Amino acid sequence: MLEIEIPLTPIELVRALVDNRIKKEKQHLEKNQAAQGKIYLPKDSYQPDEKIVLPQFNWREGRVLSVREGVNPDSAPFQVIEVELDDQTVTHLAANFAEHALNNPVSAASEDENLDVEEVIKSHGKSLLSSLNAELESNPDLVRIAGRWFPRSLLVDVNIGYLNLAEALLDMEEGGPLSTQSILEQIELPTDVNLKLTEFSLNLALEEDGRFDEVGPSGEVLWYLRRLEPEGVQNPPSFLRYQSHQTVDVSLVAPLLEMFEGHIEDDLEDNMCREGQPDKEIAISLIFPHWRAGTLPLCEENMHIFPTAIESPRVLFTFVDAITGERFPGWVVRQHRYIFGLEKWYASQELMPGSVITLKKGQKPGEVSIHSGKRRPTREWVRTALIGADGGIVFAMLKQLVSSQLDERMAFGIPDVKPFDDIWNASNKQRGSLEQTVMSMMRELAKLTPQGHVHAQELYAAVNIVRRCPPGPILQMLVTQPWASHLGDLYFRLDDKPQEG
Repeated sequence: MLEIEIPLTPIELVRALVDNRIKKEKQHLEKNQAAQGKIYLPKDSYQPDEKIVLPQFNWREGRVLSVREGVNPDSAPFQVIEVELDDQTVTHLAANFAEHALNNPVSAASEDENLDVEEVIKSHGKSLLSSLNAELESNPDLVRIAGRWFPRSLLVDVNIGYLNLAEALLDMEEGGPLSTQSILEQIELPTDVNLKLTEFSLNLALEEDGRFDEVGPSGEVLWYLRRLEPEGVQNPPSFLRYQSHQTVDVSLVAPLLEMFEGHIEDDLEDNMCREGQPDKEIAISLIFPHWRAGTLPLCEENMHIFPTAIESPRVLFTFVDAITGERFPGWVVRQHRYIFGLEKWYASQELMPGSVITLKKGQKPGEVSIHSGKRRPTREWVRTALIGADGGIVFAMLKQLVSSQLDERMAFGIPDVKPFDDIWNASNKQRGSLEQTVMSMMRELAKLTPQGHVHAQELYAAVNIVRRCPPGPILQMLVTQPWASHLGDLYFRLDDKPQEG
């Protein structure tokens, strides 16, 4: 880094370290080979009793026993040497032979794949990278920005005046985003020292100033004014906050989670991830909290669809409506595992909890294609959530206008959202415990079927109308609490009569 004065990534540093070490090893090997004796080349002359090293015999040592003239009418005069190898075998080789393919000197090092940079990185790159990263992060004299490292002492000075200019520039751009190069060009920071070093120095200065946020995907540095970012990007919306963090026995709930149907992804439930290759297209059934917050869950199954970053906690990208071509900003909030920026689009699509959203990578980097299967609205029978006269939640089968593809297990019509917002804004004491909510939802859902049975997937969607909860804790209650009876598959019955004894 000191020699070339260019910030480098860890893999670039690993490559440089391996290359340097291999060069030293080759020099050491060649020095040792030279100390063994003269390397045999057909063009050279030799004397009896002279010791030589034979590349053609895996660098074994030999001793010249005799020298005689060679006989071959088709070639120029040459000699033949009789050589005894270190295992007492004897061979005959040409000498004083000017035109011979073996006259090009060969190094033992050139034949060893362990002294090939690409082979070493292929075999040991991960462990070398891990060790190097640990060393880099523990060194206070080095700094990292966008995955590149450089000595702090060699950075270009970026004073507060330039940072104020950068803030004003981003303010004019409604927050951003702008690349480092665009900012450099307009704040007139001197770049005559080293352009890459100047960019790195500005990046570090912006990173250490709380006014700025780096929001670019991996491989791209983009800056945004933190105070102009949406509130839902800075802090998780209240609808996504999980209040209870009880321990879940995976062995109990995993078999039931595998039976969930449709396109269920929950950012709080790692056990819902399916094995296999990532799908090019992902479909997600909306639950109430994400529908209300204008968000989507960020899970292992769909992470490959969205741009990511090495360090940035928030990544700005562009949604593209697959039907209309409309473009609008989206945010990957990596720390809290959700995608933000869909509230207006959900409203334009007339979606409801249970609507199915389809996603795939866009045609350009940093774009994500999205559609809801929007169609002409039709009235269909849908489970509908209402507030009863006593202030409690009531479910009824009512006709609702449906404008998109629905997951029937997850779908709930919400004619008036305000009373439900009031429930979410109530204190935990007013809302009661998770167990009370689960029992209340089971009681209401049971009224919709003649048998009084409740499907666990429908219960999960219903519970999330009034509080954020992944399916795991709900399923664990259903299989462990005496008030729930498992009827097979994902069906349960509520038995909340007082227990005798």
